[in-house]
Amino acid sequence: MRKFILLCQICSLLFVLFFLSVVDCCLSLPSSSLNPTPPCLPEDTSALLQFKNTMSIDDSAFYSYCYPKTNSWNESTNCCSWEGVTCEKATGQLVGSLSSNTTLVRLRGLKRLNLSLNNFSASSIPSGFNQLVSLTDLNLSGSYLSGSVPSDISLLSKLISLDLSGNDQLEFDSHSFDMLTRNLSKIENLLLGSVYMSAVVPTSFMNLTSSLKCLSLEWYGLQGDFPSEIFQLGYLEYVDLRWNYLTGYLPKSNWSSPLKFFDLSRNYFRGSIPSSLGNLTKITYLGFFINKLEGQIPDVFGNLNKLTTLDFSGCNFSGQLPPSMFNLTQLTSLDLLSNRLEGPLPTHVTGFQNLKDFSLTDNLLTGGVPSWLFTLPSLESLDLSNNRLTGPINQIQRPNSIQRVYLADNDIHGEIPTSFFGLSKLTQLDLSSNNLSGVIRSDMLSKLECLETLDLSTNNFSGVINLDVPSKLNNLAEVNLSNNKLSQFPSFLQSAKSLTSLDLSNNKIQGSIFKWESEGWEQLEGKNILTLDLRSNLLQGPLPAPPPSLQKFLISDNKLKEVFLLSICNLTSLDILDLSKNYFGGIIPSCLGNFSWGISIINLQKNSLSGKIPDFWLLPWSLVDCTLLRFLNLANNTLNDVFPHRLSFLPHLQKLLLLTRSNRFYGRLDYSMATFGFSSLQILDLSKNEFTGPFPEEFFQNFISPDNYKKFVKVTMKRLEIELDLDKSLTDFTIIDFSNNRFNGRIPEALGELHALLVLNLSHNRLNDTLPPSLANMAALESLDLSSNKLGGTIPSELTKLTFLAVLNLSQNNFFGPIPVGNQFNTFGIDSYAGNLDLCGFPLSNKCGSDEGRQPPTPKLVEDEDSAIPFIWELVMMGYGCGVVLGLSTGYIVFTTGRPWWLVRMVERDWQRNFTRWARRIGRKRN
Repeated sequence: MRKFILLCQICSLLFVLFFLSVVDCCLSLPSSSLNPTPPCLPEDTSALLQFKNTMSIDDSAFYSYCYPKTNSWNESTNCCSWEGVTCEKATGQLVGSLSSNTTLVRLRGLKRLNLSLNNFSASSIPSGFNQLVSLTDLNLSGSYLSGSVPSDISLLSKLISLDLSGNDQLEFDSHSFDMLTRNLSKIENLLLGSVYMSAVVPTSFMNLTSSLKCLSLEWYGLQGDFPSEIFQLGYLEYVDLRWNYLTGYLPKSNWSSPLKFFDLSRNYFRGSIPSSLGNLTKITYLGFFINKLEGQIPDVFGNLNKLTTLDFSGCNFSGQLPPSMFNLTQLTSLDLLSNRLEGPLPTHVTGFQNLKDFSLTDNLLTGGVPSWLFTLPSLESLDLSNNRLTGPINQIQRPNSIQRVYLADNDIHGEIPTSFFGLSKLTQLDLSSNNLSGVIRSDMLSKLECLETLDLSTNNFSGVINLDVPSKLNNLAEVNLSNNKLSQFPSFLQSAKSLTSLDLSNNKIQGSIFKWESEGWEQLEGKNILTLDLRSNLLQGPLPAPPPSLQKFLISDNKLKEVFLLSICNLTSLDILDLSKNYFGGIIPSCLGNFSWGISIINLQKNSLSGKIPDFWLLPWSLVDCTLLRFLNLANNTLNDVFPHRLSFLPHLQKLLLLTRSNRFYGRLDYSMATFGFSSLQILDLSKNEFTGPFPEEFFQNFISPDNYKKFVKVTMKRLEIELDLDKSLTDFTIIDFSNNRFNGRIPEALGELHALLVLNLSHNRLNDTLPPSLANMAALESLDLSSNKLGGTIPSELTKLTFLAVLNLSQNNFFGPIPVGNQFNTFGIDSYAGNLDLCGFPLSNKCGSDEGRQPPTPKLVEDEDSAIPFIWELVMMGYGCGVVLGLSTGYIVFTTGRPWWLVRMVERDWQRNFTRWARRIGRKRN
């Protein structure tokens, strides 16, 4: 006989019953009595002892509240006194609940069987349950069962409650479930959450008895139209259909039932909310989160006095907020996130006395921020971010104990009222991306002693008043004051002993960092700060030693200088280092290898680094230990050495980009480079160096399409150059730029294998021979610049297959013969072919002999619907994590030719919407 492992019956039956009563699906048992315990029937005692002997106990699972109930079972005592067993007072017949085995089927008088919260090791439900002819309650929830639910359960005609929930390896087939709904004529509580039911046809639920009280089907695979008639059953109190694939509508009329809990979240229900919703006077929970519902929210909340949770987020509701909603007195959570609700918030309310969480983020609300929001006695979290609120924030008469305030991404203007700093329980404050102005007063902020995160970024604050007031911001961990007009370091940070992240980028902080010592910089050294972002300020002079705990250090676009940055050598935990666009000089020190294997981004572009890099071949061997390095930018320095072959040992760098543009690298891209690991770089820019020799065929054969790694990079196209900065977006495209070197020889045929390539620039070299027709295989190519070389022969007609090509520059070469006609070639102007005296045909004035008078057809720019890469031509910056899309990749070569029509063409392309802030709101909701 199979042995099952009893993990532990965590609590007594009374605990299990209490848990179920929370969701109003009660399984009642007779309460204990002071009367003498009736004698147990001998056959029941024998069956129970046999069951105990076949059971294996897992001793490791025991806690003070968790123990095997079978410890009290022995032959010398009355089985009606055993733990977990309840008998009829008069007859001594067993009616209680136990753990499992097939010997239990001998207990013909068994009425309630509870085997929940055990571990049956993914075994199937044993057969024979149909022999328990008196069973009214069966609970097998959370017991690690698997396989198909046996059809003999549907033969338990007296069953009132069936709970199979929490067994995600169980499944119903269509036939078994149809039998169950037809035969269980007395069923009141049906709990099947997490049971796989993709084969079940929702119309089967129409067979359920009208006495149904509780229906729980959350998670796992139900799909199709769910009959709305179920929602109108006369005794139904609890409905949970969350996280399925159901469609359907809410009842349009005659919806009057004793419903208390109703959750349809994460489905595809359509239509509008009927006015009969107002008839559900006993409802306590309403959840429609992420459905296809639309229209206005009806003003029918006047009689829903017991409602505690209302979640209509992620639908498509529009119109004004219903006034009666603001009169609800028992409501604790109101979530209307991500709809199209509009209009102002009311100037006063009479309800919301118990409201704890209030979210209206991602809507179209207008008007001011009423002060009553901050006086609600129970409110803990307020999120009105990403609306069209204009403010100002009104003075608060009686500040409440609110803990989290999010008003970001609005157009709130004016100053922060002083009464706002009376919200002494605030832990999170986000006022970013508004139009707030004035100064940040350190004495006011210091009143928010519980503050943990502060985000005032992207406003118009003109500075910080550093008053000599002791700060008590001991809990402050994250501060973002970026994109303002601050001119000095905030002194209130001196007491922020818990500070882990500080962003002061894009301000006007000036002077030497050493002058900040009295303002707080020196205090950072003793803290466990992980992120320090000082980009785009006016900092000057040398760089003092930053805090050694830093993981992200960004100080680009300042005026710092030093004969190289030995002060950063102690940053052994770095993940991101951005020192670009400063005046740092000298050579790259060997201490770069001290940054640990975990560093992923190094940006040193636009400095004055020079000389040879230590350890003969380009980079020190120590840097090879940085095995997670993804982004390395050494562009626009005066480095002088051969190509950095040693970087091929960095496995993750292969998946992003390498930039050595505008240095003095020299030498050949010989076979050794062709066989090293730079096989899937996303951007490879070797332009404006002194490389020589031909391209090895093997190099491009080894260069495969890139992964779409999107993190911490922004590509900015400017005339004559491409800039890559650290930010929070990265393009999907691939760029190869070998321009302005001294490469010679022919263009390799293998270039045609780079099917994802969008930009190819080989201009201003010494390339010769003819163009390989295989270039036509680069199906995604948008920009091709081969100008100022010594290429000859005819232009291959196969290039007309490049239907995404928007920029072509073949000027200053030795091409001859007719210019191909068709597709994108009908759109290029004379400049694309200048300096090729022997070319003829459109658009040149030179007519070809046999084609004189021939004009190309009117061009029709039609997207190829059958293309395997229908979106790759949309050069879009998609942000991931906590950022937004900050740049449009607008073509590369065009800015070297200065033709603005390329920019116009690219700007007209579709943008993809940035979901970052929406995802952040959802993250708050889930937390």
